[in-house]
Amino acid sequence: MSAVVDDELWSAIGDPIRRTMIDLLLSDGPGTATSLSRRLPVTRQAVSKHLAVLDRVGLIHAEPAGRERHYQVDEAQLARAVAQLSAVGSTWDARLRRIKRIAETIERHHTSNQGG
Repeated sequence: MSAVVDDELWSAIGDPIRRTMIDLLLSDGPGTATSLSRRLPVTRQAVSKHLAVLDRVGLIHAEPAGRERHYQVDEAQLARAVAQLSAVGSTWDARLRRIKRIAETIERHHTSNQGG
């Protein structure tokens, strides 16, 4: 069983500034690069670059509004990311259960060979 993972999507989510941006957009609603930069420890230009990465992988979408663009989270794409993470977690849970069974078998075998 192998989970299908979108590496570009997870690379985008892997950055803590981008995760914070997603959190802000989810909690506060649509925002601009300017409004986000006021709440983050990076410049407006850095925020714009981070927004471009999130937009490229489909986690956010922009709507033009005058000279600014209003960004909001694409909840369907975010749900897809959550589903991928859940699948990866399930895969690792199964692997860890197998490792535990093997370790227990080795321990039982080792104990029985020592006569105790």
